Amino acid sequence: MGRDGLRRRGTIWHIDTCIRGHRIRESCETDDRKQALSMLRQRQAELDQRGPPALRTPKLTFTDLARDFITDYRVNGKRSLGKAEKSVAHLAQYFGGYRATNITTHDVRAYIEKRQQAGLANGTINRELAALKRMFQLGARARLLSTDHIPDIPMLKEAPPRAGFFEAEQFQGVSRYLRPEIKPVALFAHETGWRLREVITLEWRQVDLTEGSVRLDPGTTKNGEGRVAYCSPELLAVLRAQKAATRELEREKGIIIPRVFHRKGKRILRFLASWQTACKKAGVPGMLFHDLRRTAVRNMVRAGIPERVAMQISGHRTRSVFERYNIVSESDLREAAKRLSAHNNGSTDRHRPVAGGPDSSIHERR
Repeated sequence: MGRDGLRRRGTIWHIDTCIRGHRIRESCETDDRKQALSMLRQRQAELDQRGPPALRTPKLTFTDLARDFITDYRVNGKRSLGKAEKSVAHLAQYFGGYRATNITTHDVRAYIEKRQQAGLANGTINRELAALKRMFQLGARARLLSTDHIPDIPMLKEAPPRAGFFEAEQFQGVSRYLRPEIKPVALFAHETGWRLREVITLEWRQVDLTEGSVRLDPGTTKNGEGRVAYCSPELLAVLRAQKAATRELEREKGIIIPRVFHRKGKRILRFLASWQTACKKAGVPGMLFHDLRRTAVRNMVRAGIPERVAMQISGHRTRSVFERYNIVSESDLREAAKRLSAHNNGSTDRHRPVAGGPDSSIHERR
C-alpha cells in the first residue's frame, strides 16, 4: 500500500488505500500521477458522500445497469416490457463490455451514428436512448453511482407524427380483401379506435351483446385504466355473428373459446402479410393497422362527439395525443373552402344594393 494511496504497477497507477475502514484497490488506467491523485480524491469524496455503495461503482457494468432496468419494468408491471427488452438488446450490442463509469457522451454519439447508418429512424433510436438514460437514473437512485457519472445523452429530433388515416371508401376497399378472421378485428378497431392488442385479446366475458357494450379491465390497457364502449348497431351485428360462429366452432371441436376474435379457435398472433396484401389490392399500400385508431378519432370528431367522450372511447389520456390523431385531411380542407365560399357569397348578396333602394337612388341622382 502506497503512502499516498497510490501504487505503480508497470507504467499504470493504481489506487491502493483504506478509506473510512474500507480497502480500495482499482486501476486508475493512466500513467499520469496527477490524474491518478485526482481520481483518488474523487473516490474519497464519493465514499464520504455515499458511503460503502460507492465502492461498487468501479465494478458496475452496463450489464448491471441493464439488469436493474429490466427488473424495474417487471416489478412495476409495465406493459411495454417487451419493447424495453428489445432496446436493451440493441444497446448491449454496443455497450455490452463497458463499465458504467466509462460510458461517455462521445460513446453515446458514436452509438447514435451507428444506428443511423443502419437505417433506423430517430424515433426508434430515441426510445433506446431513453432506456439508457433510465438505466443511469436508476443506478444513481440506488446510489450505485453518482450523478457525475451520468453522461449527457442527447435526444434526436423526430419526424412529425404519421398522418395516415382511411377515408370511408378506402377502408371499405381494404375490408373486401381481408381474411375472414381479420375483417371483424378491423371493423371493431375502425369504430372504437382501440389498439390492436386491446382488440385481439378481447374475451367474451367482457362483451354484453344484450346491452351492446364492451369493457376493458383495469390493468389490461396501455394506460392501465379500464374503459367501456357502446357499439353501433352495425358493429353489434358483427359481434353477434362472431359469437354465433364461435359457438358453432365450439360444438364442432368440443372446446371453449374465450376470445372474441380468433383463428379457428386459436389466438391471432400475426397477420401483417395478410393486412399488407389487402391494402395493396385496395390501392392503399403502406397503410398501417394503427391508422384505424387515427381514423376512428377523426370520425368521432366529425360526428360531433364531444372530445371528452371520444377520448374515453379510444383510451387517450392526454389531449395532446388525442389532437395529434385528430388529423385534418385534404377533403376537410376542400370542405372548408366550400363553406367559406358559400359564406362570402352570402355576405356579398346581403350587402349588394337593392334596385330601387336607398343606395340605388343615390347612384341614380349622381
